[in-house]
Amino acid sequence: MKIGIVGTGAIGSLLAEKLSGAGHQVKVTNTRAMPELEKIAASLGASAASIQGVVKDVDAIIFSMPFNAYTDLPADLLKEVPQDVVVMDTSNYYPFRDGEIPELEQITESEYISGILKRPIVKVFNNMLEGTLKYKGKTAGAEARVAISIAGDHPEHKKIVAHLVDVTGFDAVDAGSLAESWRQQPGTPAYCTELNEAELIQALADAEKGKAPAIRDFIMDNLSKQGTWPSYEEILAGNRLHEMGKK
Repeated sequence: MKIGIVGTGAIGSLLAEKLSGAGHQVKVTNTRAMPELEKIAASLGASAASIQGVVKDVDAIIFSMPFNAYTDLPADLLKEVPQDVVVMDTSNYYPFRDGEIPELEQITESEYISGILKRPIVKVFNNMLEGTLKYKGKTAGAEARVAISIAGDHPEHKKIVAHLVDVTGFDAVDAGSLAESWRQQPGTPAYCTELNEAELIQALADAEKGKAPAIRDFIMDNLSKQGTWPSYEEILAGNRLHEMGKK
């Protein structure tokens, strides 16, 4: 597949590296000057592209950016992109970083992003830590393989996304429509807790929409009070302890 990735942060860069390593043709873009972007792309086994170029002549596009950066994208960026191109969103909303967005009291985070992009999207890769993506991938059928959820309204697009999830080393669980994607947002049992397929299915079912924002903010407040930013293992342990009701 030909894949364009917008953003080379922790998740975007790992996805570029894993997907290019699996034989896909990957091009990436970020806000850096082209010479620096070219060095980053080369280190990931990808090619560098402008923001307009990264979405051209591809089969899939992955947006992996801070939530508050989507409004800075060029207007109608995807206007000329064919409708059969799969568009993915890996972002998460955190008010302390992104500011208060009243619309998110009525719609999910990815429905909001879909409105900005003016395209149907699939929410995926948002509910895993950098360390999970980097270290926990396993071959299909492996014991205790970590699963991540996919939410969207286009069945065929979700099948393609599920394939990409598998290529990166994880099982895919269908979490339903984009309107149901709140079940994998921050503050839910399915968010960054490294569950297997059966556990993730149960976690998605156990999610309580009204409680998620308060839990999200509680966890982030606790993390911010620590003297140093916790390690991946500490964040994972904290998420599992809180979300599974074992504290």
